Amino acid sequence: MCDLQAKRGRLYVGYYVGVKWFFALLIGIATGFTAVFINISVENFAGWKFELTFSIIQKSYFAGYIIYVLINLALVYSSVCIVTHFAPAAAGSGIPEIKGYLNGVDAHGILLFRTLIGKIFGSIGSVGGGLALGKEGPLVHTGACIASLLGQGGSTKYHVSSRWLQVFKSDRDRRDLVTCGCAAGVAAAFRAPVGGVLFALEEVTSWWRSQLMWRVFFTSAIVAVVVRTAMGWCKDGNCGHFGSGGFIIWDISGGQEDYSFMELLPMAVIGVIGGLLGALFNQLTLYTTYWRRNFLHKKGNRVKIIEACIISVLTSTISFGLPLLRSCTPCPDSEPDSGIECPRAPGMYGNYVNFYCSKEREYNDLATIFFNTQDDAIRNLFSAKTIREYSAQSLLTFLVMFYALAVVTFGTAVPAGQFVPGIMIGSTYGRLVGMLVVRVYGKLNIEEGTYALLGAASFLGGSMRMTVSLCVIMVEITNNLKLLPLIMLVLLISKAVGDAFNEGLYEEQARLRGIPLLESRPKYQMRHLTAKEACGNQKVVSLPRVVKVADLAAILQSNKHNGFPVIEQIRNGETLVIGLVLRSHLLVLLQTKVDFQHSPLPSDGLNAIRHNISEFVKPASSKGVSINDIHLSSDDLEMYIDLAPFLNPSPYVVPEDMSLTKVYNLFRQLGLRHLFVVPRASRVIGVITRKDLLIEDNEEAAFVELQSTSVRAHILNRRLNARNGEAERPLLSGLIGDSS
Repeated sequence: MCDLQAKRGRLYVGYYVGVKWFFALLIGIATGFTAVFINISVENFAGWKFELTFSIIQKSYFAGYIIYVLINLALVYSSVCIVTHFAPAAAGSGIPEIKGYLNGVDAHGILLFRTLIGKIFGSIGSVGGGLALGKEGPLVHTGACIASLLGQGGSTKYHVSSRWLQVFKSDRDRRDLVTCGCAAGVAAAFRAPVGGVLFALEEVTSWWRSQLMWRVFFTSAIVAVVVRTAMGWCKDGNCGHFGSGGFIIWDISGGQEDYSFMELLPMAVIGVIGGLLGALFNQLTLYTTYWRRNFLHKKGNRVKIIEACIISVLTSTISFGLPLLRSCTPCPDSEPDSGIECPRAPGMYGNYVNFYCSKEREYNDLATIFFNTQDDAIRNLFSAKTIREYSAQSLLTFLVMFYALAVVTFGTAVPAGQFVPGIMIGSTYGRLVGMLVVRVYGKLNIEEGTYALLGAASFLGGSMRMTVSLCVIMVEITNNLKLLPLIMLVLLISKAVGDAFNEGLYEEQARLRGIPLLESRPKYQMRHLTAKEACGNQKVVSLPRVVKVADLAAILQSNKHNGFPVIEQIRNGETLVIGLVLRSHLLVLLQTKVDFQHSPLPSDGLNAIRHNISEFVKPASSKGVSINDIHLSSDDLEMYIDLAPFLNPSPYVVPEDMSLTKVYNLFRQLGLRHLFVVPRASRVIGVITRKDLLIEDNEEAAFVELQSTSVRAHILNRRLNARNGEAERPLLSGLIGDSS
């Protein structure tokens, strides 16, 4: 009998692990197809827009301008209406909120089904409408929403759910799925599966395990396969305007083969420029976002819509009007087999765009990057064998105007990412530095496109402060491993320069939104503080084991704490902490009322079977039950509840004189939300070493090795007690054991 139960236990563990891998597969497939849909939609909207505009400007540039502005305005208007009226949480990139969620901070609405829909269609409208933002950040949020919805079995509100998917009950398992979704979003956005894994590790989560890494890696690999398959299908012309442009991958493998020692100085200068401009961008966006959140956006949705529409008209006017003021340049002489076509129609994939040119063999260098999709403009800036394609005047004009547009657009009520705008800004000044290096050194083997790539990496490093993951992403999207040392150099310099002024973009925005993210390292002042000093003079709100309903309701109404210590009086009059109970679980007990009892004495422990564990699972995409939603009669208020079956009997505890630095590291590395501070223990009941934790799972209990200071001696007794029902295990230990 015991052997059969043990076998069933191992089978369940194997089944549970297999389900996790199956869900990782589903997340990869769903995120990959979602990214394909977004990219196909954006590319086709942009292609139709430029095709129609170009056909009209053959007769009248003014009429073409009006059509261009109206199409962009319609797309942006649809995006901002979706966000303001349907999915408010879909605004912005969503990365700060996801980082907060994965580090133990709940933010309402960020993982709703309507947020997913708003993110998808809102991104299509805002990016297709030509705003100075990207779809890569929203794709990270989209992947997280897909993972969360799969983890909780769908959305019951919109009748898109299945009980077969409702497998995961604990917060830890659901957060693991969201981590897979974040990595899948990056892998889909940049076609960079390894970069997606490193992004999840470096940027969004602080609690990382080797088992999770393998599932994240598997999810990213599935996304890469899905995206590559879709790209192969679309190359046959099945996706309209989505073809060789399409997904982000800027192949510069045919560019600069080598670099000299003298080039390291201008490359280091690019790193410094990236750090300065990135830090300035973070500060300016912080000011504009603060002003919007506290003043402008408080005036209602109509103001949000008007603001987005004004920015759309301004962006369209600048991108259409500035190239008109720029004189055209004769096409360069090229070899027949060079693959360079000059000129090209606006909005088409490639360099040398013909826009407002009087002669056929001329192109407008400012229109090549301004009057174009952002993906194609970046390809043009990264392109090799195109020396002197751009003038310094055009690049400076574009840099100033696009930088200003990116700052103004950030924070509007539309889904917005900052990866591609950052790459646009960085590649522009990087190409400027490359032009200067070509002129000063006089070497023909120096590629301006290589410096554009380094500039893009430097700005992202100076703004987002990512290093390892960003380095790998830049290598994957450019298909040039030779530039890895140079990318590492500019990233290190730009991050160091940016850190001297402020925090990273996502950290600044998270702090503005009130999301308490913990940095990777504690502050220096924490070394001189203890856990007791951090608690201050705050009064601890605790609950007795058997609590009166009236007292419990009053406590829940008087504060917003998410967890409460539960204490019990022992015979000598002292109090003993017996565990931690969560606010959400207390609300479930008050709402169901099945555990109310007349006696103030502890119950017999049978009331736990009245509940299904699913009742206590907090929905990841809603606020859950509020104390104000629960109606309690006068008779209910006189009843009692025994909290013993519903608490976590072994929460994390630290002594009062522990260094606050150690407490900080515990919180961040274990993903905790609560930590008890207690007086220093008076005696030691044992010492655990690494050897004691090496427990071998042996089928024959008689062969378990017994040691005086080992936990192995207790394995057999614990198993037998559990099988005979003698071990009292709280009902919710599986839900709260890992997140306290």
